[in-house]
Amino acid sequence: MQTRYFLLLSVLFISLQVSSQELLRFSVQFAEKRMNTPVSVPLDAINYNTDQGNLILYEIQNGKETEIPCQLETGYSARLWFLLNGETNAGTKKEFVVKLEEKPALTVAGVTLKKDYRDVSLLKDEKPILNYRFAITYPPDDVDPVFKRSGFVHPVWSPGGEVLSRIQPPDHYHHYGIWGPWTKTSIDGRAVDFWNLASGEGTVKFAGFLSQTEGTIFSGFQALQQHIDFGAKGEDQVAMNEILDVRTWNLGDHVYMFDYTTSLNCPLENGILLEAYRYGGGIGFRATEKWHKDNCTVLTSDNKTRADADGSFARWCIVEGESDTEEGRSGLLFLSHPSNRMHPEPMRVWPLDANGGRGDMYFEFVPIRHEEWMLEPQKEYTLKYRVIVFDGKMNAETAEMYWQSFANNPQIEMLK
Repeated sequence: MQTRYFLLLSVLFISLQVSSQELLRFSVQFAEKRMNTPVSVPLDAINYNTDQGNLILYEIQNGKETEIPCQLETGYSARLWFLLNGETNAGTKKEFVVKLEEKPALTVAGVTLKKDYRDVSLLKDEKPILNYRFAITYPPDDVDPVFKRSGFVHPVWSPGGEVLSRIQPPDHYHHYGIWGPWTKTSIDGRAVDFWNLASGEGTVKFAGFLSQTEGTIFSGFQALQQHIDFGAKGEDQVAMNEILDVRTWNLGDHVYMFDYTTSLNCPLENGILLEAYRYGGGIGFRATEKWHKDNCTVLTSDNKTRADADGSFARWCIVEGESDTEEGRSGLLFLSHPSNRMHPEPMRVWPLDANGGRGDMYFEFVPIRHEEWMLEPQKEYTLKYRVIVFDGKMNAETAEMYWQSFANNPQIEMLK
C-alpha cells in the first residue's frame, strides 16, 4: 500500500514538473524611445523541439507573471517573438520568463494569409493589408505584352481602406506597386535592364514560394524571384536569384506594418555589376494616381521635402497624400535598416514637376545611386526595409521612434 502511494506521489510530482517547467528567464532594456516594437529572444540554448508542452511567455511585474502572446520562429537560428505595442520610453527595462507548459499558449487574432490563383493576400480582421501578385500580369490589350510582369506587391491598402499603390500607369507601364527595380546592370560588359521592360533585355518573374507563415505575432511569406537575362548566348539565363521575405506584424487595425527584405545571389561565373544610377534598388513605390504636387508631401529624416529630397540620404522617409478616409489623408513611412549598403540610403523622389508638371509620386531607396555595386558569384547580399502604413498625418518624432524600433536591437540579458 505504501509503495503504491509513493508511486502515485512520484507520478503527480513528475506531472507537475512537466506541466510547468521554466526554460529561460531574461530581461530586455531599451536605450531609445520606440514605437510598436517587435522583440525576439534566441532559443538555441534550450530544447524548444518537444511534444511535452507549449512555450508560454510571461512578463514579470512586481513579482507577478502575466502571460503575453508569442510566436516561435525556427530555422538556422530559433527565436521567440513578441510585440511591445505603443510607445516604449528610453531606459525601460522589462523582465520575462519562458516556460514549457501543457496548457495552450495565449493567442490573439492575428494577420491571416489567403491565396488564390494569382495573389497571396495578408488581412487583418478580414480587412486587406497588401497583396503579393505571383501570377503574370499583362498590360492593357492595346499595349505591348513585353510589359508583363509577376512578383510585386499591389495593392497596398491603408487601415481605412484606401489603395495607396499603383501598377501599369500609362506614363510608365513598367511600374508595379512596390517592387525592387534594378535597371542599369552589366553582365560581362553587356548592358541588361531588368526594369525598363520595353528594352527587351530582361525581366523579373516569380519562381515559387519557399514558405508561408501565419501566426499570432506575424504572418508572411518567402518567394523566389528570378531576374532573367534575355541576351545570354543560347537560352535565357538567370542573372540573379532573389529571395523576397514579406512579414506583416500584428499591430491591430489602426496602423499596418510590414517588413520587405530582399536577398540577392548571382549564379553567373563573373557576377553582375549594378551600375551607379538614379534608379535601381531594394524598394520602389509608385503611388496612387490621386497623389500629385498639390496634395502629396514628403518628409525625410534629414528634414528634406519634395523640393530637395531627390538624391539625398535618409534613414526614413514619410510619403503622404490626400485620401477618401475619415482622416482625409493617408501615407507610408519607409525605413532603411543600418545594415543596408550606403545607409543612410540615397533616394529617388520625383520632384514637384514630375510627369509633365503634374507632380505624380514615385519614391525609392537607391543603394547604387552614387556608387556602383559588384555582386560577386555565390555570395548573398541582403537589403532590409520596413513600411508603416497609416491614415492621418505622421510627424518626425513618431517616424524616428519607428526607425529606432527597426534599427536597434534592445539589450537582452539572460537571467539565472
